[in-house]
Amino acid sequence: MEPVHVIGGGLAGSEATWQLASAGIPVVLHEMRPVRKTDAHHTEGLAELVCSNSFRSDDAEYNAVGLLHEEMRRCGSLILRCGDAAKLPAGGALAVDRDAFSQRVTDALETHPLVTIRREEIDGLPPEAWDSVIVATGPLTSPALSEAVRALGGEEELAFFDAIAPIVHRDSIDFDKVWFQSRYDKGDGKDYINCPMTEDQYNAFLDALIAGDKTQFHEWEKDTPYFEACLPVEVMAERGRETLRYGPMKPVGLTNAHDGSRPHAVVQLRQDNALGTLWNMVGFQTKLKYGAQGDVFRMIPGLEKAEFARLGGIHRNTFINSPRLLDGVLRMKSMPRLRFAGQVTGVEGYVESAAVGLLAGRFAAAERSGATIRKPPATTALGALLNHITGGADADTFQPMNVNFGLFPPPEPPPGKKKIKGRDRKLAISRRAMQDLEVWLSPQHAAA
Repeated sequence: MEPVHVIGGGLAGSEATWQLASAGIPVVLHEMRPVRKTDAHHTEGLAELVCSNSFRSDDAEYNAVGLLHEEMRRCGSLILRCGDAAKLPAGGALAVDRDAFSQRVTDALETHPLVTIRREEIDGLPPEAWDSVIVATGPLTSPALSEAVRALGGEEELAFFDAIAPIVHRDSIDFDKVWFQSRYDKGDGKDYINCPMTEDQYNAFLDALIAGDKTQFHEWEKDTPYFEACLPVEVMAERGRETLRYGPMKPVGLTNAHDGSRPHAVVQLRQDNALGTLWNMVGFQTKLKYGAQGDVFRMIPGLEKAEFARLGGIHRNTFINSPRLLDGVLRMKSMPRLRFAGQVTGVEGYVESAAVGLLAGRFAAAERSGATIRKPPATTALGALLNHITGGADADTFQPMNVNFGLFPPPEPPPGKKKIKGRDRKLAISRRAMQDLEVWLSPQHAAA
């Protein structure tokens, strides 16, 4: 049997490769690192996490991304299996030790007998002899391949900027000023380090943040917009003096363990590795220059002597207009031998990227084995996400999207009610999704 070729060893490419191999299909996985490096990656590992180490909420009943987690687990996801194995304390979220996570994914694919990994750059459209290809190159697609895809699609490239948060060494934090607590004591109740600010400290910090020396973009980058769910902290600050206090620095649900006071604002740090030696500044993606980052972030109480394992940064993210260019099973309409997966399709988030990789792998496996390609129901998180990027979104205004309950068809209200609202609506959507997913995965349904 001829192999399926997967281009890109990130979350989506790794998941697609695993789904193919698990279905008995040989795969060649092409990863350009270390032959060609990127501005964001630091290692050669597969599925390296270049931004946050959090897969966000793991609540499968009341949160759409948590529901997506559970659906992927039931589909045999490698990314979720390795994420669960490398899990760190993070309240109700699924956060992972990024190095352990990447190593587990790499080991699983390197040792699979049906997977061949080639470290090489694909510098244009794949050879015509490759009759089944999944392009999962993510936000850092190589320039040559990006240009080839843009030309094939016949329209201008779409792009936005994505920012990275700094990571702090735990032993450089002043614990006489900070304390452990989760908002409203969720999870274990002590999953975050909290750095409190008074109103005067907050205002001084805000002024320095806005005035700090920032990265200047190239001329060709200046019109590129930001992704709204991952804004640099200084961009949020420029939108209004209270913006951060209603965003990543909100003080609600927290009480200073040292004196019982309620802080005016709080900077939270989340554990970033299993040893607990590295902590990620939650929501502090930034385009400040390195020198300015040290000056500004050391104004935060408890971080006056902070040592940074990694400073923040910013990179350009690339995606195609999927509603216009892809069919319902992720194939390029103008060249059906090419499928697309991951962030390049216009989904945003680690889990969403891996989910589209999971679907692309399953679709390609069915196609290669001669089976009927079955799409997940639109009532599931997988189906809702797929439906959005392959036609549910308006192609003229298409922008990256996280999975959310707004993408699902509304649930049927019980007799005597016009609609279901609030948490009851979320729970109804989640329960319906799991029921419909089980039907989709059942052998009887597959044979029908």
